[in-house]
Amino acid sequence: MNDQASLHNRPVQGNVFAGPCPSRGVLKHVCSQWGVLLLIALKENRVMRFSELRRKLDGVSEKMLAQSLQALTRDGFIERTAYPVVPPHVEYSLSAMGEEVADHVSQLAGWIEDNLHRVVEQQQKNDSN
Repeated sequence: MNDQASLHNRPVQGNVFAGPCPSRGVLKHVCSQWGVLLLIALKENRVMRFSELRRKLDGVSEKMLAQSLQALTRDGFIERTAYPVVPPHVEYSLSAMGEEVADHVSQLAGWIEDNLHRVVEQQQKNDSN
């Protein structure tokens, strides 16, 4: 087996501290405001249409929602199912890998919600200095 072939069969190991590492792009998609909220919304609701996601994610623009869905779909976290009907019917759900990452980000979001009073208190203390 030549070196080129062995490189393609080897699993990619990420290093988020290395500038050119592709893991940074994945981190950006998953940890963006809309990425986190999309993953949590789909974790809670299993299957949602674009319009349902837009209503659930208060404040998201259609453009940002579409871009976030595309990025997370490309990364393999979200599955997009298009039904050949008129008008078009598209549903979004989490893949198995999406379920895993959604568990992690929902824990983080839960911690933030539970401890928001502490964060706000610290912000106010630092703002008054």
